[in-house]
Amino acid sequence: MNLKAFSKASFLFYRYVLRRLRSAHATQVKLCKRPSQEKLSSQVLVCDVEGGLLRSSSTFPYFMLVALEGGEFLRGLLLLLLYPLICLVSHEVGLRLMVMVAFCGLKKDGFRVGRAVLPKFFLEDVGLEGFEVLRRGGKRMCVSSMPRVMVEGFLKEYLEVEVVLGRELKELGGYYTGLMEKESQAWEGMNSKELFGGEGEMKAGAIGFGSYLSSHHHRLFSHCKEVYLVSEAEKRRWHPLPRSAYPKPLIFHDGRIAFRPTPISTLCMFLWLPLGILLAIFRAVTFIFLPFAISTPILAFVGMYCRITTTTSSSSPPRELEHSRKSHGQIYVCNHRTLLDPLYISAMLKRHVTATTYSISRVSEFLSPIKTIRLTRNREADRARMESVLREGDLVVCPEGTTCREPYLLRFSPLFAELISQEVVPVALKAHVDMFHGTTASGFKGLDPLYFLMNPYPWYELVFKEKVSTSSINGRECSSREVANYVQEKMGKALGFECTALTRRDKYLMLAGNEGLIDREAKGS
Repeated sequence: MNLKAFSKASFLFYRYVLRRLRSAHATQVKLCKRPSQEKLSSQVLVCDVEGGLLRSSSTFPYFMLVALEGGEFLRGLLLLLLYPLICLVSHEVGLRLMVMVAFCGLKKDGFRVGRAVLPKFFLEDVGLEGFEVLRRGGKRMCVSSMPRVMVEGFLKEYLEVEVVLGRELKELGGYYTGLMEKESQAWEGMNSKELFGGEGEMKAGAIGFGSYLSSHHHRLFSHCKEVYLVSEAEKRRWHPLPRSAYPKPLIFHDGRIAFRPTPISTLCMFLWLPLGILLAIFRAVTFIFLPFAISTPILAFVGMYCRITTTTSSSSPPRELEHSRKSHGQIYVCNHRTLLDPLYISAMLKRHVTATTYSISRVSEFLSPIKTIRLTRNREADRARMESVLREGDLVVCPEGTTCREPYLLRFSPLFAELISQEVVPVALKAHVDMFHGTTASGFKGLDPLYFLMNPYPWYELVFKEKVSTSSINGRECSSREVANYVQEKMGKALGFECTALTRRDKYLMLAGNEGLIDREAKGS
């Protein structure tokens, strides 16, 4: 009986939605269908982001990301505590509450969450079926009830959408006030030619695509010639958009949060934080003050895992990858996942090595159980410094110059192939986190190791590859650049990562708005 009542109520609600959409301009509304390829290719497509593109219609996780990444944990906690109230009030009131908590007091010029953090989570929530509709549109226009600053970077840079309509945030003295303009104001100042590229009526040639629940309130849909709506049940059956189908690959992203912050997962994070901080301190103390032979089993017991593989011709363990020491130590070349990369290599070799770095916080440098040397980006000075260290012992080099979280390898600097050593040992690394990222481009780098150690089960995978000559490849003499590219390719194949020509400068320009030359006193690096 209850099921029949629910079905009847749903039917009445959908009829109400249809009447609202049809009443304005006699718009033709079609349910549970998607427009054909022939119609889309020559028409303007108006797509509701929450209703017709994302698999989940809930915007709470995205505002929580703004609160946590743009603000702080207390702001995120306040938003979480208000979640029951947000569920009880109307959609508009709940939206304005989330905007107020997430944005109030944030500096407008320093807000980069919409471009550096949110695109990853948006892309992971895009439905393949909704994306196929968007991709086929002649001119693609996306409309969202969220502030434009949250969705514009994702839609224009990664999905190549031509027009993005979202609500503007009000500001005072360069800071967001937490207030947002009315939905109709997002497009009321634009004429039909700006919106649809036509001279005639706004609805001429326009097709709308959204869902029953979240799209009917968009007044722009009433100007479309046809509107196609999908149900929430159908959206739940949508497939995630595979990474290979991204119009633009997601290589760089920032932020500390490594999971989608739904209300339940965010609550679990806040419950874990006190224990996580204590566990991180214990892990750090164990790593710093105990010998590797003792610290390694203890860290494994408290949830830090590491798997090691060697592809050398010798069947001996990695600690036996000793060379006949003559006048210098061994160079280990690895890709860069977190600041702990050299520590894991050192622990697996069961001996201390020296790590090179371009930027490391004074705190991390002071607490590091292995020696670190700072490079200056002056090629001759850096070569002399590295060769001096190499004459005393082993050296770990990360030629990418910065960390990369996604399955990509940045361009390798060839400097490691120009040192006194005639061979290097490539070490391919994978790192996994389930709650917090242990790297940042725009935050305080001194906390990077702490965030990594706060994860419940952080783990590493190390693959020690065959030694590579720094002067020849397969018996053919070659330049240091060719050696660097060859080592990058070997690591990419071992890890299943894609090699790129992107650099540290490219990463910081996108994520932090600078070239990576961050003031050490101000940023801790």
